Amino acid sequence: MPTRTPAANRPAKSGSWNKGRWMLVFLALVCAAPVIASYLMYYIFKPAGSTSSYGVLIEPQRPIPAQLAVQDENGQRMVLKSLEGKWLMITVNGSDCDEQCVTRFYFMRQVRVLQSGERDRVVNVWLRTDDKPVDEKIKLAYPQPDTRMLIADEKALAAWLPVGDGTKLTDHIFLVDPNGNLMMRFPKNPDPRKINADVAKLLKWSRIG
Repeated sequence: MPTRTPAANRPAKSGSWNKGRWMLVFLALVCAAPVIASYLMYYIFKPAGSTSSYGVLIEPQRPIPAQLAVQDENGQRMVLKSLEGKWLMITVNGSDCDEQCVTRFYFMRQVRVLQSGERDRVVNVWLRTDDKPVDEKIKLAYPQPDTRMLIADEKALAAWLPVGDGTKLTDHIFLVDPNGNLMMRFPKNPDPRKINADVAKLLKWSRIG
């Protein structure tokens, strides 16, 4: 009489194995969908009603350099990559912050405020190229944690942040995504309404950050 293999020791049916494997693939795609959607919307399909974004898309991507160190508001050393996880609007200038610098700062604040319930996903960053004192009025107008005022090496920043033709590093506002990739550069003397439109669309189509 043939011996039957106990049910506990029988090999699993291939159908059950395949079903489990496809379920894992499905779950992985669901988790990755928000990231994929945000990049498809801006790098391939483009926003509806427009042939391009207002800001210049940075291609290929330029991640925050792993060793790019900055000095925080308390004089402590930190790496800029530690700010990953949020959308970063970045401006570069000396600590004296001239009229153009103040205007960019104001635009950045207003764009962030206009994101309403999504504004906590955005942090404004002033990368200062010297350690001179910052005007107290600026500190009061742009408090932490919504705005970070960090000291960074200008040469290191120039190696990471590309400028437009006929412009310099201190002319632009840059946008970094929550994965730490430099995504967009806005033009000199920008239109804040158009910056807001770009940022709002990115926050809408991407759930990262």
